[in-house]
Amino acid sequence: MIIRLINHARGVFRVKSLQDQLLGAGLVDKKALKKANKDKHKQQMVAQNSKQFAVSDAKEQAEAKQQKKLNKDRALNQQRNDAAEKKAISAQIKQLIEVNSLEYRGEVEYNFADGKKIKKLAVTADVQRQLSRGRLAIVKLGDSYRIVVSEVAEKIAQRNDNYIVLLNTKEAEVIEADDPYADYQIPDDLMW
Repeated sequence: MIIRLINHARGVFRVKSLQDQLLGAGLVDKKALKKANKDKHKQQMVAQNSKQFAVSDAKEQAEAKQQKKLNKDRALNQQRNDAAEKKAISAQIKQLIEVNSLEYRGEVEYNFADGKKIKKLAVTADVQRQLSRGRLAIVKLGDSYRIVVSEVAEKIAQRNDNYIVLLNTKEAEVIEADDPYADYQIPDDLMW
């Protein structure tokens, strides 16, 4: 019985919507009410769709930001790899020079150009001949000069030719048949 009273009270005290009240008062008709409901529904759909577009725009912006970050990270990694590779090549060159350096101290001065400066090394006569013929080369390690075999100098030049100070080319001596000075060879140890 109590349940019946509660249900009856709900029916009696039922709150009418604004639309029902306006319809009951005769201020609007059913057609206008349907049109207003239809327009309201369209507005809700447009708002819902625009939220999806807003979500899509935000998603696109986030993806673009992530892609930009990935590109920046790749560039930084490439720079790190390049720096590590340069460091490894420098270590290889340093090792090649240190392991293959020859003892050259002597009494004969050998002049060579390092950039715009003329430098001198005191070498033996044999080392001087081999330098001028291209069998030996002068390389720079730090502030000092070292002499290495030309094959080692070529390996160094393949990695970084800035270390090579002097590497004369090996020339095959070609003597022309009608050369009047063929019997007078220029000595390799000629000092200038």
